[in-house]
Amino acid sequence: MKNFTFVIIDDNQKNRLKTKATAESFPNLKFLAMADNYDDGLDVVLEYNPDVIFLEIDPLDKESKLSLTFINELHRYLSIIPKIFVTTTTDALCLDALKYGVFDYFINPVETKELRKTVFRLDKEVNTLNTIVAASQTVNSTAESFSENESTVEAFVSKPIIELISIESEELTNAKVLEIENQPELTKTETIQEIDEPINKNSDNKSVTFLQTENTKEKPLIICVKSYGDYRYIDANDICYLQADNNSTDIHLNTGEMITAFKTLKHFEGVLVYPFVRIHNSYIVNTEFVSRIHTGNAVCHIKNTTTKLPFSKSYKENIDAIITTIASGNYLEI
Repeated sequence: MKNFTFVIIDDNQKNRLKTKATAESFPNLKFLAMADNYDDGLDVVLEYNPDVIFLEIDPLDKESKLSLTFINELHRYLSIIPKIFVTTTTDALCLDALKYGVFDYFINPVETKELRKTVFRLDKEVNTLNTIVAASQTVNSTAESFSENESTVEAFVSKPIIELISIESEELTNAKVLEIENQPELTKTETIQEIDEPINKNSDNKSVTFLQTENTKEKPLIICVKSYGDYRYIDANDICYLQADNNSTDIHLNTGEMITAFKTLKHFEGVLVYPFVRIHNSYIVNTEFVSRIHTGNAVCHIKNTTTKLPFSKSYKENIDAIITTIASGNYLEI
């Protein structure tokens, strides 16, 4: 069984020590460090780069700032995110945690028999991924060696292996798709329904959701607007911003067109990831279309338009994050 390193981030000392003792009872789990608040926890993860993080998301001490948004922060610094084992006192946040892509959810104190199941699942997942990667490398190497003779390659490489790699590659690279389907009882023309797994919902905390996975980088999100057999596909990259309209949301495209979806802005905040950032109770902006940010007037300007979107003080941290993200790219300040 593969060895895994871990850190513990929990404001409750008793729970930290209990989790550490339980985890160290497994010979393939190696303890690295622990922290009791958001900032120290982030520093510990960046310093030690563990395989696993035991993360408390409903702390006793609210000043510790521990929550699911800690996962969002990791995506700003790490290309490969450690497996997250959420630890908390109730199952109230279980659904939200799963939407953030956590590997497992534990009720404190962590029980040995429950952790054992998780460790075996983790080991199985790693072994499966390694097998796929190794098989893919073998197929690619073989194909290169026999590229001059296609029939030889087909004879040498077994069909089951090719099918396995094709299926797994498709599962690993396909982008998320949102399907918007019309509801007859509504007066407007479209509504939205998610047909894939929900992704990384920012529930109550308003800090920015900068979640970029390898999958979303490789292939852009496509939104399907479906109305009575009419399928319309919208590249999420063409969306400039989203505006709340009571219980519906107006989607503004870079073509100047506006599409209405019968879901709240909070719903979109939960299913859309970076570069979509909420800046106001009524607005989510695609940061790729931000041409100017005026902090004095509290407005964002949209590229190639006269549109100005206001941002509120409660989302000031998100505006700061946008400014920082833009400055971290190919950037010249004059």
